[in-house]
Amino acid sequence: MSETTTPKLANVGALGLGGFALSTFILNVVNAGWVDAKTIGIVMPVALFYGGLAQFMAGMWEVKRGDTFGATCFSSYGAFWMGVATFFFLSLAGVQGFAVPPAGVAIVMIAWGIFTFYATIASLKLPWAVTWVFITLTILFFLLAIGEFIPIVHTIAGYEGVLCALIAWYSSAGILINTVHGRNLVPLGERE
Repeated sequence: MSETTTPKLANVGALGLGGFALSTFILNVVNAGWVDAKTIGIVMPVALFYGGLAQFMAGMWEVKRGDTFGATCFSSYGAFWMGVATFFFLSLAGVQGFAVPPAGVAIVMIAWGIFTFYATIASLKLPWAVTWVFITLTILFFLLAIGEFIPIVHTIAGYEGVLCALIAWYSSAGILINTVHGRNLVPLGERE
């Protein structure tokens, strides 16, 4: 009788963090005021498919790998990006009820900040690079909530969001490069 082996599942952390990083970067370049807000038209399709769909799929693959943290976070933030993009498209199309006052957006950002805060606590068992993604993301959500009422804080959130994205890209690159090369070429701050 022949023995069947199950193929090893790939580490999808590089994909999930890459989708998160790119979408976070391009939106926060707009938030920081580095480019005109009209460029958001290209941001949202990228956010929908790479930040949303690809990251959500990475989360589902993490389920298969048995990684509760990756499954929860990638799926959640993938759904977040799909929701943000859908909201943008419905607002742009003029669908009634999609003009939300600042308090409504702030409540959503606070809710995501709460989720991200407890994900940050869970990330304390992961490499430091990943933990710093979550620390900066928690700060970002609360800054975005405050920024709904204070424009300069919204701009500051943009800068902080770019920092978050750069840390996420670094983490994505480290996972990809280290996995492909079979050794740690990019230090991620592994914990003992």
